[in-house]
Amino acid sequence: MATAATLDLERTLHRQGYRFIAGLDEAGRGAWAGPVVAAAVILPPEHPDLDTLLDGVCDSKQLTPSTRMQLAQRIWDIALAVGVGFGAPALIDREGIVPATRHAMMQALRRLHVTPEALVLDYVRLPQMPLPQYAMPRADALHLCVAAASIIAKVTRDCLMVLLAQRYPGYGFAVHKGYGTPDHRRALIQKGITPIHRRSFTPVRALAKQSPANAQLDEFDNREDTC
Repeated sequence: MATAATLDLERTLHRQGYRFIAGLDEAGRGAWAGPVVAAAVILPPEHPDLDTLLDGVCDSKQLTPSTRMQLAQRIWDIALAVGVGFGAPALIDREGIVPATRHAMMQALRRLHVTPEALVLDYVRLPQMPLPQYAMPRADALHLCVAAASIIAKVTRDCLMVLLAQRYPGYGFAVHKGYGTPDHRRALIQKGITPIHRRSFTPVRALAKQSPANAQLDEFDNREDTC
């Protein structure tokens, strides 16, 4: 059963004088293909029924795809501000998954139309961001703003992988979303790597044949749309 995220930390920070608190989380760090996607969510600080309106919002990994889609729409409708950022496969290969995750988070913050005064993050800190930061394990399961960000990031990435499945048929991206499943492994052996595969990841290097293309998808750095 999913653990309910709460507003306890957000309310504590509000009492300390921080009004606009951005929760951040990412999706896709462990995938073999596709970008890492981050979301930043600022919830309305004075909304009286926020707990009720966002009932069911928790760590996105504990939710079914249909429930995530429903809750993502509710978050977009209720949130004071939402930003989404991308770390392209080429960036992951060039700089590593943690720097690419931070890049996506910084991009998500820049796309907020409200300036945050404090950040709550799931484990990863942003040293380049001069704001109070509260980073802790399982923040996506404990704190509502981070749980909301985890849902937005996951739904956005899943939608993107469905679109990429049309561009690169035969890999099953719409099903496994780029993660290391047996079907994905078989497709890599049979078809080789695509421009959206993370060439620096050991399973991709070990399993892939000669790639049919060398194009890089830096377009992720400029995407602002979601499904």
